[in-house]
Amino acid sequence: MSSTPLRHTALDALHRSLGATMTDFAGWDMPLRYGSERDEHNAVRTRAGLFDLSHMGEITVTGPQAAALLDHALVGNIGGVKPGRARYTMICRADGGILDDLIVYRLGETEYMVVANASNAQVVLDALTERAAGFDAEVRDDREAYALIAVQGPESPGILKSLTDADLDGLKYYAGLPGTVAGVPALIARTGYTGEDGFELFVKPEHAVELWQALTKAGEGAGLVPCGLSCRDTLRLEAGMPLYGHELSTSLTPFDAGLGRVVKFEKEGDFVGREALREAAARAEQNPPRVLVGLVAEGRRVPRAGYAVVAGGEVIGEVTSGAPSPTLGKPIAMAYVDPAHAAPGTTGVGVDIRGSHEPYEVVALPFYKRQK
Repeated sequence: MSSTPLRHTALDALHRSLGATMTDFAGWDMPLRYGSERDEHNAVRTRAGLFDLSHMGEITVTGPQAAALLDHALVGNIGGVKPGRARYTMICRADGGILDDLIVYRLGETEYMVVANASNAQVVLDALTERAAGFDAEVRDDREAYALIAVQGPESPGILKSLTDADLDGLKYYAGLPGTVAGVPALIARTGYTGEDGFELFVKPEHAVELWQALTKAGEGAGLVPCGLSCRDTLRLEAGMPLYGHELSTSLTPFDAGLGRVVKFEKEGDFVGREALREAAARAEQNPPRVLVGLVAEGRRVPRAGYAVVAGGEVIGEVTSGAPSPTLGKPIAMAYVDPAHAAPGTTGVGVDIRGSHEPYEVVALPFYKRQK
């Protein structure tokens, strides 16, 4: 056990007053659930949920060569992102292994905000700082400068509209704009990790409680509920979204993870990992690695990360994430399996759950897609 004290978000006392079950997540004391995780999950799918995501790591990159630095440090074409837009990308090691998956917001001509996963924020900060050598750009640790509140679900646009005059209708998916929400200055981003429409609001920590309370009040009639990390995990799993440490790791390249599309070889200049990733791309084309697939249980037993996927008595893969799916009403999993068993509808596939081979159906990801 680490002796480092857990970090607390600006909403910590509020979570406790709401009776949240708290848990250590990447060194932060975070709400796991407030009541029933199934109810919280279903609220996001059908109405709206409110999340504290202040554990995410914000890193600001500014300066005349901010875009050039990010194009060198990350695998995506960041210079091509227009101001006000965001891009999903990754930062890799020189050997192509994934250090983290990121969202990068272009806030202005020479200003970007990189949002890293809580568990990797320091690693990403260190890598960007190191890779900034020789560039006329500054990398700033802004983790203490922001609280992050997300409102997700079909009712979220209506709830947020009642508190802001920002042009939400004109705000596209993966875009962000500065505005005021309930009198609080915020960066309003239309991003999320649930498979639903929704918004993430970056605000100063001292404004977090009043914003949370204003959103709660505005959402009363729409069935908004506070949501913890547990339902965030089942929501992202149903939406087929990868989680670092499960579907992504330093031992995998983006091509191994089926996310080679984020690597932009055509961009100008060299970038960290380019050579290794070229080789990984060629390997994936000639001899496809294990493929990330969805698995749906025929029975009731829940698969967990690390469980072996089997067929014909042989191990053909490994579960990376598994949970009961409230939307499908069955246990589901994401798993890396060999290409011969990756086609949707493949029969005879099972998961070894404590020595018993439970039957599973191979399906295409995502398990759930919202109706536009």
